[in-house]
Amino acid sequence: MKAPLMVPGITETDEDLMNTKESFPNSICKDQPQMAEREFSAFIRAVKELLGPDQAELSALDWLDELELMDSQPGSTSRHWRAVTIAASARLANRLNAGPHDRSFAEHVN
Repeated sequence: MKAPLMVPGITETDEDLMNTKESFPNSICKDQPQMAEREFSAFIRAVKELLGPDQAELSALDWLDELELMDSQPGSTSRHWRAVTIAASARLANRLNAGPHDRSFAEHVN
């Protein structure tokens, strides 16, 4: 059996409190997937409602790409789901803005 850790000023019951299963950081970690799912779902639902299923599918891929990019940045320890959504929204806006310009350019060239 493991001997209790003896640290001056800390009783055995204090140590037990530090080892509880539901500590604050663990609670935050458990909420992260739910928060991500809510943010992702709300974004995709809005795109689908406003622009249709094709843009929603492309935007879902953009959101996941942006998530991967943010995860790969050095020093990114906490997740900022709204930042992922904003970056994916910028991609969507660029895609929508590029569409008409590309078509009008193609018409002038032919």
